[in-house]
Amino acid sequence: MNQLLNGKTILVTVSGPDGPGITARLMRIISQYNVDVLDMGQAVTHGLLSLSFVLGFNGNENNHSGNVLKDLLFDANLMGLSLSYKVVDKQVVTPEMEGEKFIVTCVSPQKVTASFVADLAQILANYKINIERIDKVSPKEFSSMEISTSIPKTLDSKALKAELMQVSTNHKIDVAFLKDNVFRRNKRMIVFDMDSTLIQAEVIDELAELCGVGSEVKEITHRAMNGEIDFDESLRLRVSKLKGLEVSRMQEVLENLPLTPGVEEFIKTIKILGYKVALISGGFTFFADALKKKLGLDYSFANELEAKDGVLTGNVTGTIVNANQKAILVKLIAQQENISLEQVVAIGDGANDLPMLATAGLGIAFHAKDVVRKEAQQHLSHGPMTSILYFLGIPGPNSN
Repeated sequence: MNQLLNGKTILVTVSGPDGPGITARLMRIISQYNVDVLDMGQAVTHGLLSLSFVLGFNGNENNHSGNVLKDLLFDANLMGLSLSYKVVDKQVVTPEMEGEKFIVTCVSPQKVTASFVADLAQILANYKINIERIDKVSPKEFSSMEISTSIPKTLDSKALKAELMQVSTNHKIDVAFLKDNVFRRNKRMIVFDMDSTLIQAEVIDELAELCGVGSEVKEITHRAMNGEIDFDESLRLRVSKLKGLEVSRMQEVLENLPLTPGVEEFIKTIKILGYKVALISGGFTFFADALKKKLGLDYSFANELEAKDGVLTGNVTGTIVNANQKAILVKLIAQQENISLEQVVAIGDGANDLPMLATAGLGIAFHAKDVVRKEAQQHLSHGPMTSILYFLGIPGPNSN
């Protein structure tokens, strides 16, 4: 066998019940022979091991390297494992074959289905994207997974994103396509929009209801969040309709603001991990500052409502926190904290959040308007806020 294997490349496949020490024991056997390990991979699915490695036999006819296969077979059998091997061609990687590494993260509010995996895998295949590894990352039920991929350099990323968005919508499972680099698991700051992101309400609409102009203001808000009208113009117009509202009544609205599901658990988790957390809102400081205190945020920025004699004047004071200002504030906070923009995650839902999402290393459109979902780097449209933990490579809570 020694002479037959000289100069050959052998793929060895091991499978069976998993347990500690298997890889160590097999590698120890290989280390005793003049054989090179050229490649290897290992995965465990439902307690069953799948281990493979590629051995290169160096062509020295005087050694006994061929005996390594006998010893591997013997020890695998003792451990209750199946082992097979075959001669393969030595892989030569050309520049055309090389591609960037990406992680496809999939998070379902309930469970990942076979039909979803089939549709997703077909899309990846259509774009010549090779699946290298699939891992379940949710702690209990099969509600999330990470797919490690290698993509061709000629990838049409815009078309791929559109198809991934469609399969996400069809199956109600969130999908993120993230570059697998050093920054993916090294984020250090989260920046939130407030209205319809951190909270499930548009504060100005709630204030307008107290003034009897709720429907009128909601229509303007809707158009502004979809990017149909200038934000500054829409803000001044909406605030003008709040003229005469008693400042004390804003407390009523604050006390009834519903937090977005998963927000408190999400913030608690990232704060424990040392993240800085900021709130940058086109809403109002009265509410942003209160949420900062309640949730233990590090920063809050918003617009200031002018008031005289205990009532609103219908004006805003100071610099308006609009789309461009949001992006500027992200940069300023990152600079203040000595954090690279690649390490910043921005989360928002409206058109005025797009510059902020584009400025951050990872921008996520959260249950957002269609125009925002299409333009943002990533979107999360089906699960709670805690689903974003999986996008960050953080083992999140089970969503079931």
